[in-house]
Amino acid sequence: MLVELVVENYAVIDRVRVRFHSGLNLLTGETGSGKSLIVDALDLLFGGRASADLVRTGAGRARVSGIFEAPESEAGRRLLETAGVEAEDGELLLEREVLAGGKSRAFAGSRPVTAALLRQLAPHLGDIHGQHEQQLLFQSHAQLEMLDAYAVAGPLLAQTAEAYAAWSKTAQELEELERSEQERLQRADLWSFQLKEIDGAAVQPGEDRQLDDERRLLLNVTRLQEHAAAAFDALYDSSGSALAQMRQAGRHLEDLCRIDASLEPLLNGLRTAEIAVEECSAAVRDYLGKLEADPARLEDVEARLALLDKLKRKYGPTLDDALRFAEEVRRGLEAAETAEQRRLELLRQREVHAQNYTRVAASLSALRRDGARRLEREAEKELAKLAMKGTGFCVRLEASNWSPLGSDAAAFLVSPNPGEEPRALEKVASGGELSRIALALKTCIAAATGSAVKGERVRRTLVFDEVDAGIGGAAAETVGRRLKQLAGAQQVLCVTHLPQIAGFADHHYRVEKRESRGRTSVAVEELTAEGRAQEIGRMLSGQKLTPEALRHAEQLIRMASE
Repeated sequence: MLVELVVENYAVIDRVRVRFHSGLNLLTGETGSGKSLIVDALDLLFGGRASADLVRTGAGRARVSGIFEAPESEAGRRLLETAGVEAEDGELLLEREVLAGGKSRAFAGSRPVTAALLRQLAPHLGDIHGQHEQQLLFQSHAQLEMLDAYAVAGPLLAQTAEAYAAWSKTAQELEELERSEQERLQRADLWSFQLKEIDGAAVQPGEDRQLDDERRLLLNVTRLQEHAAAAFDALYDSSGSALAQMRQAGRHLEDLCRIDASLEPLLNGLRTAEIAVEECSAAVRDYLGKLEADPARLEDVEARLALLDKLKRKYGPTLDDALRFAEEVRRGLEAAETAEQRRLELLRQREVHAQNYTRVAASLSALRRDGARRLEREAEKELAKLAMKGTGFCVRLEASNWSPLGSDAAAFLVSPNPGEEPRALEKVASGGELSRIALALKTCIAAATGSAVKGERVRRTLVFDEVDAGIGGAAAETVGRRLKQLAGAQQVLCVTHLPQIAGFADHHYRVEKRESRGRTSVAVEELTAEGRAQEIGRMLSGQKLTPEALRHAEQLIRMASE
């Protein structure tokens, strides 16, 4: 139940704070006074769409907050627990802010939450029936949605959507596989050629770098021989070689050491250097012995490098890239070779998913058929209470294409008079009749969804925005009486223009626009008994309240309380 609603900087509302009560809460006021803005603000708390247009001109943000009695349903409590939201003293605070830039923020129990959580929480707190929803009654998908709400088909709907998603995904993959069969075969031929070309070359990782080094040596054998011979001669072979000079120096150091032993470290260092020179000379000699011009090998190396360059140009840019490409092609060929096996497996999976979907959708259809029969009976009872006794109501379910919502299409049909064939709503229902049909269906759905798992009654807030559109006279009185009865089990908030309905209010609020300092703002006032009579009198007589209208208003209030 909604305990309090605070609206700030919302459209033309500066700041409004309203305390609501159990029973029937009615909001009245002149056309355009802002009554529907109160309903729209409440819809924002229920996760409705936020827009920068909602922010009052000149304000940085709009803010709506509501204090609700904590959800009584087990599912609602579990939802709050999962989100880490606590209700204090049995009350839950919901808040929604809309910034001037269009972004919005949501809070539950002073904890930041998503608007999606508010939408999930909304059915456990209340339900809003706006003016536009009457037109939705003409649409098949909306009728199916109402039937599902009445039949409490949520769990089966979720299973059906999951089964459909699995079937659809497999069917799409199979379709794609079969559609690309010819293309896949063409790719397989190309891949086979490419793989044969790369594998036939027997490429080794890093082979091109090794061959480049060998080619450079083969091209420069003569220069290498010249430099290697000169180096060997300078190090070892000539009479004035480095080694000969070092040995001569060594003999002089030996003579010095006989006189001055402190020079022995120098002699030892020189002998170490002699050994290093001898080893270097031997290495140069061996290298020189291996150098040999080999035109045939050079030709082979250049031919091999040309082949590798060709592979790099086609599959590179590097040899490693070409080898990776070969592995990808190999995997592609393996996949192509197993495509038929995959197709057969997808056929099997599609059949399994189709059977599962058919089973779940059939259960959903059975639940809908049972719900449809019950809704027909309950709706006719409600219509009788709304001065439409004898009106037949029929729910027609027909097979439809598979979808996440099942395989049914729904149509609501009415027969305004006994003996007449039921026809579509838009063909037989007047504006007033449509309003009453909407109220009857909403009442039935509220009764069905307002019960907890074990049949415990759960109080929620039902909001009706001008459900009286298109009616008057006796019909208006019956609508008011039904709203009053409905408010015995649920808190009801209703926006109305009709004095016949206003007379039934347990709590009456007047909404009006006021101007101050060149700015218009909306005010909401809870009326006293005297104020109620004056407001209903205004609704009867117009701007000027006459004594006759006031007496008539008092009479309406007395009759409604009988």
